[in-house]
Amino acid sequence: MRDGELDYGTPTGAGRLRVELAGYLGRVRAARVDASGIVVTTGAAQGFALLAGALRDAGASTVGFEEPGSYGLRGHMEGHHVRLVPVPVDADGLDVAALDRAGVPAVIVTPAHQFPTGVVLAPARRAALVEWARRTGGLIIEDDYDAEFRYDRDPVGCVQGLAPDAVAYIGSVSKALAPALRLGWLAVPDKWRAAVAARKEWADLGGPVLEQLAFAELLASGGYDRHLRRARLEHRRRRDALVAALRRHLPGLRISGVAAGLHLVVELPAGVDDEALAERALAAGLGLLPLSRMRLAGGGPPGLVLGYAANPPGELESAVQTLASSYGAIHPAR
Repeated sequence: MRDGELDYGTPTGAGRLRVELAGYLGRVRAARVDASGIVVTTGAAQGFALLAGALRDAGASTVGFEEPGSYGLRGHMEGHHVRLVPVPVDADGLDVAALDRAGVPAVIVTPAHQFPTGVVLAPARRAALVEWARRTGGLIIEDDYDAEFRYDRDPVGCVQGLAPDAVAYIGSVSKALAPALRLGWLAVPDKWRAAVAARKEWADLGGPVLEQLAFAELLASGGYDRHLRRARLEHRRRRDALVAALRRHLPGLRISGVAAGLHLVVELPAGVDDEALAERALAAGLGLLPLSRMRLAGGGPPGLVLGYAANPPGELESAVQTLASSYGAIHPAR
């Protein structure tokens, strides 16, 4: 490491990492980015915060948001004074016609693996989304959530590669390595670069450099690719264990969103209070997310979002047994 690399450096991130990220994202995610257009962030959360500020400065503080969508991200954006407008998601992903009717200047999407449903934005919808952005001047904020992990389907390229002039692309290592690293990236169209770079400088003068340089070396050496290959195998094993346990102990419930990612959805019968079930499960030691909490507008079928990345198969079996007991207590067999 050179002495100069230990100075404050460029607020947008270590040059070596931005170069490696540009190459990696182009090779693996079909992104069209150059190093000068990448801002290294302290996680995806900072990327959203930077964009929220830039949008507010531009008078565009109303943003479309997937329905259902991430409960945590919803709170984060609202905390940055962004008004979110729900846009429905169906089996083909975000309903772009509904987005058009919403009249918003920007939209947040998870096209490769929608959270929480796990659906992929269909090719026709991708084309329609890009057409919407170019026709209206709208900004697509692409959260490339869980794109590294797929088991039963081919990789899906990012939307940014289709329209780099209209997409702000956000990613991080929180799922692939560890959230504690606080390391992510944001690639923005030319018209937003100055505003985002200025906000990054005001925020923190740049993130920790040592972690950035270590990650740059991991990318350059091929170590990150090797790690992801091993992680996919392990996460597939855990997913399979969770699905098998659910089919044994809760055989009447439908499971969806299993082809990729680090979570799945258990769909509950109409009339079941998923919030009450999640609370009962929490009292028994389980951390589950009720699907109803993911909807801005309310309504919709009940369900549970179950993550499996942190637990080996034996723990998942035990957890599902506990869940089945909680479910039986609030929804006895009829």
